[in-house]
Amino acid sequence: MIEAEKATYKVAWMCRLLHVPRSSFYAWQARVETPTAARRRQLAVEVARVFNDARQTSGCRRVAAQLNREGHECSVGLVADLMRCLGLVAVQPRAYKRTTVPGETPVVIPDLIGRDFTAAAPGQRLVGDITYLKTGEGWLYLATVIDLATRMVVGWQLAAHMRTSLIVDALAMAVGGGHVEADAIFHSDYAEVLVKPRIRVLACVGGGF
Repeated sequence: MIEAEKATYKVAWMCRLLHVPRSSFYAWQARVETPTAARRRQLAVEVARVFNDARQTSGCRRVAAQLNREGHECSVGLVADLMRCLGLVAVQPRAYKRTTVPGETPVVIPDLIGRDFTAAAPGQRLVGDITYLKTGEGWLYLATVIDLATRMVVGWQLAAHMRTSLIVDALAMAVGGGHVEADAIFHSDYAEVLVKPRIRVLACVGGGF
């Protein structure tokens, strides 16, 4: 009776009226699972199931929507609370931005690297790529030039576009810093560029490294 009416009357007053020690009531309450606690326990099992079935990518709103479709009536707030108690955090997919766009006319370019990403000395064989960074003001693109002998980034450039000048500037930085020897090979998966006549440039579309 005390358990059923505790939302309406104070527990201390009901215990005094019924001559029941409060300690006895709380001890009984600790041993007996309330209907609310039982529902939360059962719903927590379903929440974990739906979350794992979605490969841990669903947040509380999607989990709640799926449970309601299955006939398990629940609110988004309740599901959020259960997910928090269970330590379930949705994995957010990474933003994707396409950085390599093939040309309309295929270009045959010799593979001077031959999948051998090593170098006998610095400045002889270099590789490069473009990565993308999502910021609050939009996408930024980072072009890098890496020396295969030292694995150091010897040239880089950041811009809000992926035009050829982005790669040219990154390679020019490497050349200007004295990191590129004569007849060096530059391997990349973006368009062919030529910074100086003494540098042979390999543009291997889709080659990667």
